[in-house]
Amino acid sequence: MKSSNLGYPRIGEKREWKHALERFWAGDLEETAFLQEMKELRLHHLRKQQEIGIDLIPVGDFSFYDHVLDAAFMFGIVPKRFAQQEMSLRTYFDIARGNDTAVAAEMTKWFNTNYHYIVPEWDDVAPKLIENRPLRLYEEAKEIGIHGKPVLLGPVTLVKLSKGYESFKRAVEALVPLYEQVLSELQEAVWIQIDEPILATDLSDEEFEVLHAAYTKLRKATNSRLILQTYFDSITRYKEVVKLPVDAIGLDFVHDRGENLLSLQQYGFPQEKYLAAGVIDGRNVWRADLKSKQHVLEQLTKIVPNDRLLVQPSASLLHVPVTVKEESLEDTLQNALAFADEKLAEVVLLATGADSAAIEVSSIALQALAASPARNHEAVRKAMQNLPAEVERNSPFTERRELQQARFGLPLLPTTTIGSFPQTAEVRQKRRAWRRGELPDATYQAYIRAEIKKWIEMQEEIGLDVLVHGEFERTDMVEYFGEKLAGFQFTQNGWVQSYGSRCVKPPLIYGDVAFVAPMTVKETLYAQSLVNKPVKGMLTGPITILNWSFVRDDMPRRDVANQIALALREEVEALEDHGIRMIQVDEPALREGLPLKRKHWDSYLADAVYAFKLATTVVRDTTQIHTHMCYSNFEDIIEAIAALDADVISIETSRSHGELIGAFETHTYEKGIGLGVYDIHSPRVPKLSEIERNIARALQVLHPKQIWINPDCGLKTRGIDETVAGLCIMVQAAKRARRQLEAVIQ
Repeated sequence: MKSSNLGYPRIGEKREWKHALERFWAGDLEETAFLQEMKELRLHHLRKQQEIGIDLIPVGDFSFYDHVLDAAFMFGIVPKRFAQQEMSLRTYFDIARGNDTAVAAEMTKWFNTNYHYIVPEWDDVAPKLIENRPLRLYEEAKEIGIHGKPVLLGPVTLVKLSKGYESFKRAVEALVPLYEQVLSELQEAVWIQIDEPILATDLSDEEFEVLHAAYTKLRKATNSRLILQTYFDSITRYKEVVKLPVDAIGLDFVHDRGENLLSLQQYGFPQEKYLAAGVIDGRNVWRADLKSKQHVLEQLTKIVPNDRLLVQPSASLLHVPVTVKEESLEDTLQNALAFADEKLAEVVLLATGADSAAIEVSSIALQALAASPARNHEAVRKAMQNLPAEVERNSPFTERRELQQARFGLPLLPTTTIGSFPQTAEVRQKRRAWRRGELPDATYQAYIRAEIKKWIEMQEEIGLDVLVHGEFERTDMVEYFGEKLAGFQFTQNGWVQSYGSRCVKPPLIYGDVAFVAPMTVKETLYAQSLVNKPVKGMLTGPITILNWSFVRDDMPRRDVANQIALALREEVEALEDHGIRMIQVDEPALREGLPLKRKHWDSYLADAVYAFKLATTVVRDTTQIHTHMCYSNFEDIIEAIAALDADVISIETSRSHGELIGAFETHTYEKGIGLGVYDIHSPRVPKLSEIERNIARALQVLHPKQIWINPDCGLKTRGIDETVAGLCIMVQAAKRARRQLEAVIQ
C-alpha cells in the first residue's frame, strides 16, 4: 500500500508562521523577507513528511491565511469593495482583515470544525485565473527533489461555501474552464487531490448533476491521476460518487459512523479505481489502536486490492498540533498521544505493515491510560448515573423577564460587551512571569485587580449599561476553565490555527471532568464591588468546551459534555450565592458541532440543549442567564436556541451585514437578543453609520425590548485605543436609536 497525506499544519512547531504574519502586518518585516520566510517554512514541512516516509506529499495545502480565500483569490472572486485594488498580497489580506475604507469579508466555520474560513463573495464577479498557484508550489517542491501531490479545493465545494451568486449551476460552470486550465498545466504531477468535502453533506439531485458534469470535463483536462477527496463524514451518494470519472476516491473511515465501510461492503468498489482510506484520525490527538486500524484495512482489502489502497489520515492535519516531541507531559498521557508527525508515522506503519511489536506498544499505551485514576473518578461516575431526565428553569421566560427588568431597571437597547478586553503585551508578560514563578502571587493578583478596576472605570466612562470584569487573568476561554477542572491537561506547544494568525491550544480532556473549586468568583465579585451597575459573571459553556478541546475517544461525547455541565453547574451556583445575578455561559461553538447530515441533527441538538440547561437552570428566576454564539446559520438551529431557555443570547452579525437577523423574520423568538453590531476580528474602528444600519436592520424584525447592543465577540485581540473608540461609537449609536424609540413610544 502507498501512504498519503491530505494536508499538514501551517503554523510550524514554534508558531513561526504566526509570528512572521504578525511581523509583516505590523510593518516589521518587508514583503520580500516575509515571502522568503514562508517559503522556507513550506519546504521544511515537505522535507519532514518525506523523512517520515509519506509517498504522496501534499503541496498547495499551505496558506498565508485560509485555503478557501486562496482558492477564491486565485480565481479572481474578490468582493466588489476590493475589486478596484491591484490583485496583490495586500489585497489578499485586506479581504480577510478589512482596511480603513472597507469591512472584511465574512468569516465562518469550516464545516463542523473550529477552523474559520473566509466566505467568498461573488456579487456579479466573472471568475478568471489570476495565477496557477498549485503549479507554482509544485515547481517549488521540485527544487528540493519532491514531486508532490497538488491539492485544490474543488469547484462545487468552493461555490457551495460562497455567497452572492445567482445560480449555483452557472457559478460552477464559470469555474470549470479555469480548473481545466490549472489541471492542464499540472501534467507532470502523477497525482492531483481535489477536495470536495461538500459530498459529506446532503446535496440535491440538481447539485449532484452539476458536480458530475464538472468532473466529466475535469477528467479530460489532464492525464494526472485525480483523487476526489472527501472527509468529516460519510458520503451521502456513495453509489453515484464512486462512478464519477476520477481515479481515486478519498473516504473518511474515522468520523463516518461506520457508514462508508458499510457502503463498500454493500455496493462494492470499482476495481479500476484507487481507494484513499482515511483510517488515522486527523482531528484528534490520541494514539491509534493499530490493531483495530489493521482490522479496518483488512476489511477494505476484501473489497479493494492492496495495490489500489492509499493509507492516509481522515482529514487534513491542519486540525492537530505539529509534534508530541515538544511536550513534557506525564508518561501515561504523553505515550497515548499522536500529533501530526506521529500520525503520519502511524500512516506509514500501516501502509508498510505494522509488526506485532508496534501493535503491542500502542496497545500498552492505551491500556495504561484507560486504567489511570483520572479515568475512574468515583464521584463523577455516580453523578452521571443520577442525571435528571429533564432540566428546566423554575418559571417560564415571560415571568422571568418581568422579574429581571424590575431588578435591573435597564433602558431600551441596553449596551454591554461579550466579556474580554484587550490582552496587551503587558498583561501577557505579567501572566507569563507569574506562571514561571518570577512574579509572586500577591503581586500578580494586585496587577489583575488594577486592570479590572481600570476597565470598570473605562466602561462607566464609555457609558455601557452592563459591565464585565475583562478576563485579564484568562489566557483562553476554554483553557482557563480546563486548568481549574479535573480531567483536563494542557500542552506546552499543542497549537492549532483557528482563524488568520489566531492560534489556540485546545486542552486534552483525558479523564473524568470534575469541579475542584470556584473558578471565577473572586474576580467577578471584585469587579461588582467597584460599581452599582450589574457585572456579568463569565463562563464558557459545556458544548464549547467540548468542541474546542481534544476529547477522549473512549466514551460518548454527550457523556463528556454532561460531566462538564455538572462541573459548571457548581460554578453557576457559587456565582449566584455570592450575589452575581447576571451570568453569561458562552456557547460560540454550539453550531459548529452540528453533524453534516440533517438526519443526525436532532440527536446532537438535544444533547447540546440538555448539557447547557444542566449547567444553567439551577438559578433563581431573578438571575439572568446570557449566552453568546459565533457566526452561524441561525435559521438551522433557531428552535434549539430557543430551547436553551437563556434570557439573552448575543450573536455575531457584523460581517454578514445583519443577514443573520433574517432567521428571526420567519421564526418567532421572544427572548433577549444581543446584536453583534461591529466586527472585532478586524482592527478597523467602525463608522457610526455602519452600527446604526445594523441596529435599524434588527429593529425591522425584533421588538425594541428584546434587543441588546454589543460588539460581535470578545475584545481580547484588539488594541486599547481601537476598543475604546469602537465602544464609544457603539454606545453613541445605541443612545441615538434609544432616543428615537422613546420619542415614538411617548
